Amino acid sequence: MRAFTSPFRIIWIPMLVATVTLAAPMFTRVVAAAAGMERMVTMKDACDPESFNAAVGPGTCVRNGGVLFGEFIALLTKHHSVGAWHFGPPQTDARVGDTFVAVNNGGEVHTFTEVDAFGGGIVPPLNFLSGNPVPAPECLTLDDEDFVPPGATYREPLGETGTKKFQCCIHPWMRLTAQVK
Repeated sequence: MRAFTSPFRIIWIPMLVATVTLAAPMFTRVVAAAAGMERMVTMKDACDPESFNAAVGPGTCVRNGGVLFGEFIALLTKHHSVGAWHFGPPQTDARVGDTFVAVNNGGEVHTFTEVDAFGGGIVPPLNFLSGNPVPAPECLTLDDEDFVPPGATYREPLGETGTKKFQCCIHPWMRLTAQVK
């Protein structure tokens, strides 16, 4: 067998190593893009545990400090929403194959529910005070796994293009609109 000892070998091996080294990150990005990205959505609130648990029931709020229940109701009555209760971001772009990962960073249970049109949720007094008297139909068909307790996550894969709308079916002013391409 003949050994390959030409000067070409000295150049060829480093060129191959350099090509693989430079191409690997691009290949990884292409594979990641094809598989879709995880897009973080935060679900936030600022409930005060003592006042919320006294008004609504034990375990309603499990965070430290925050907005008193009476102040929450006053803000909701005046503004039809309470700013500390929100999805972040409220608007975003995404691609088919991406997945929204909704993380509950608040002290109350929330949902991250895809709806055809924004509407009310499953708590009639909050629907009334937020100006959403008619529940979104999707909120009336929730399963146990649709409720996201504090500290938990909910994953929603995006399978088709278009404008997608998500809302909390407990606090119906918590909304996200996504343009999926």
